[in-house]
Amino acid sequence: MALSSKDRIEPGSFNVPVGTFPATCSSTGIDADTIASEVIRQLNTALGLKQPQEVSKLFLEDGYWRDHLVVTWDFRTVKGQENITKLLQENPGLLQVEIDRSSIFRAPTVFPIDAFGDVTGIHFFIKVTTDVGVGEGVVRLAEKDGEWKIFTFYTSLMGINGIEEKINRHRPVGVSHGEHHDRRNWQDRRTADINYEGKSPTVLIVGAGQAGLTIAARLKMLDIDALIIDEEDRIGDNWRRRYHQLVLHDPVWFDHLPYLQFPANWPIFTPKDKLAEFFECYAKLLELNVWTKTKLLSTSWSDANNVWTIEIQRQKEDGIVETRTFNPRHVIQATGHSGKKNLPEFKGVETFQGKRICHSSEFPGADPNSKGKKAIVVGSCNSGHDIAHDYFEKGYDVTMVQRSSTCVISSASIVNIGLKGLYEENAPLVEDADLFLWSIPSELFKAQQKKVTAVQVQNDKATLDGLEKAGFKVDRGPDDAGLLIKYLQRGGGYYIDVGASQLIVDGKIKVKQGQEIAEVIPHGLRFADGSELEADEIIFATGYQNMRTQARIIFGDEVADRIQSVWGYNEEGEMRTIWQRSGHPGFWFMGGNLALCRYYSRLLALQIKSVELGLNH
Repeated sequence: MALSSKDRIEPGSFNVPVGTFPATCSSTGIDADTIASEVIRQLNTALGLKQPQEVSKLFLEDGYWRDHLVVTWDFRTVKGQENITKLLQENPGLLQVEIDRSSIFRAPTVFPIDAFGDVTGIHFFIKVTTDVGVGEGVVRLAEKDGEWKIFTFYTSLMGINGIEEKINRHRPVGVSHGEHHDRRNWQDRRTADINYEGKSPTVLIVGAGQAGLTIAARLKMLDIDALIIDEEDRIGDNWRRRYHQLVLHDPVWFDHLPYLQFPANWPIFTPKDKLAEFFECYAKLLELNVWTKTKLLSTSWSDANNVWTIEIQRQKEDGIVETRTFNPRHVIQATGHSGKKNLPEFKGVETFQGKRICHSSEFPGADPNSKGKKAIVVGSCNSGHDIAHDYFEKGYDVTMVQRSSTCVISSASIVNIGLKGLYEENAPLVEDADLFLWSIPSELFKAQQKKVTAVQVQNDKATLDGLEKAGFKVDRGPDDAGLLIKYLQRGGGYYIDVGASQLIVDGKIKVKQGQEIAEVIPHGLRFADGSELEADEIIFATGYQNMRTQARIIFGDEVADRIQSVWGYNEEGEMRTIWQRSGHPGFWFMGGNLALCRYYSRLLALQIKSVELGLNH
């Protein structure tokens, strides 16, 4: 049976089912630390004796073990005692688990293990030691028949044995005292480094947005030489060039970058140009090697030597254009969450006689001198709403064409309900919040988000009812699990309301709903039902294709044909291909919003480091 529009998924991916939670604990006067200590003692005993079946008996029958690079070099989520036994039988390297009591948030405590406290259990953080490295994780215990069992167990690799990040106690000295022959100062060495005088990068990163910058930062701290290239004139131009009124829809606490967080006076919602400036500062302060005004000329991969041959052309700061050939062992495509722009082919585009017809990625902003002109925005997600909002404020008569339904959640509901307690002022450290968030198996995350969405919808009821009356069709996302799940499962189909919804409710932005476009006509659009809309400008806010399509454009068919599909869940509820092996040796994808890039950049960097050390073949 075909999925409805709200439940649509990436082709070939899985519609993750809604998980179920155990019953809330019935005991009172719970000593969380004592109970957690006993469970971990039994776990370590079984692990030490290499008894996977005894380990799995400590879990609920339908318990979860989610692992990111600790038990295997993959992203895995296994459910049920039998599957947990099999995972450990095939990968016997886990050695020891220790409860982390370094903070109140991390220490064992009686805590809701669902979204809103309907199910009470025990939660705590752990430290993990393996024969390869060290990790951290989160454990949630549930009570069944008077016995405490593991409900979810998460392990995430934090470091490789003998390899320390060059931060804090391991930061560089910065000077070499005494007699030496290299009299270059810091600026001399920095100039030589960024110009790659006499050397080639180990990793070439294509794209200098948040994905490229965060993975470069993580690699640098692991002492891996990485060069970012980008065709833009300046770092951050991919944000500067977007429509005039663009402001991030996620709050600042959710958007911090690794190693260098936003200052304490940073606005809750970041304007695009301010973010671009921060990206430039980020690259400079962390000494990331970035070449702008640089494009790929050719790429080829050698299976025999496990190395790339990549020719690039760069315009230097003095205006001189140079061509360089590098031989990196890894290439990371960090060109954005998606691939090439999704611009459907419509009959009659060439006949349009208005001022502008383009994709949203090419929209420079509404013309303030065009008051009274007619504009059509095709698409009803974030970009479509923002662009329609911009047109209205500039005095246009604007109509939004909505072809299917949209998941709409107000920005206030995101901040005050969706992220409250985890990403807000005076919340836990962002590293703790990230570990807590991504420790949740996808099935349970979907169940949590279904509860969260129900509360958000009630909070936004007046707006949502008004949208329906205005002819704008809303939904609650896949399985009524809301915006975040729609983002992860499909990559679109939602709007975080920052004001445009009320304009639709008030009739200030008109809506044409449910009709497919038949053709572009000289002065507007004609629809399948024969109706027409006049327009001086038409913007197609129709999203983007899969990242794999961009890989085909940049690297050619030979590379793209070996790459697996990107985004969407696999059968275990892990994201497909992104931040992990792509199917092509030496080729990796990096992308997502700022929060995803912050967290998963560490895991991708550790995989590349493990390959360089010969640990991960």
